[in-house]
Amino acid sequence: METITVERTVAAPASAVFEWISNAHNYTRIPLVLYERLRVPGAEAPYGRGAVRFLVWVVGIFWERITAYDPPRSFEYHVYRSIPPSRHEMGRVDFTETAAGTRVVWTTTVELRFPLIGPLLTRRVARPLLTYAFRRVLETAAAELAGKPGTARGER
Repeated sequence: METITVERTVAAPASAVFEWISNAHNYTRIPLVLYERLRVPGAEAPYGRGAVRFLVWVVGIFWERITAYDPPRSFEYHVYRSIPPSRHEMGRVDFTETAAGTRVVWTTTVELRFPLIGPLLTRRVARPLLTYAFRRVLETAAAELAGKPGTARGER
């Protein structure tokens, strides 16, 4: 299993950053995400606890369930099915307001499920690809939120 963590500070309030990142449809704004569909809405919000989302990335296909939802502080998800096959222990995104905006920490633990070579493929292929993909999502969120009224640092 490999744990991947990507961090970035976004110059916007936690509520705006949480709203952008918790809505997986926004991920389609990066070229790595080809398709996203909310299959089952969540209890508290469309992408809230219990939501099931389906994503097609250039690196694979993922069926995910939101397992925890605490706006604007954090949400957690579990990839319960994927192509290529993987074992996913957890995904979590934390949001902390700072003087510079909102610190986002995205963590996931995963392993590709291929006999004998799964751990090697996870370390050499999946880890760098997922790290790059998560960074691109956070970069896109930062760029889009920087241009929206009411999301500049200090504005509410």
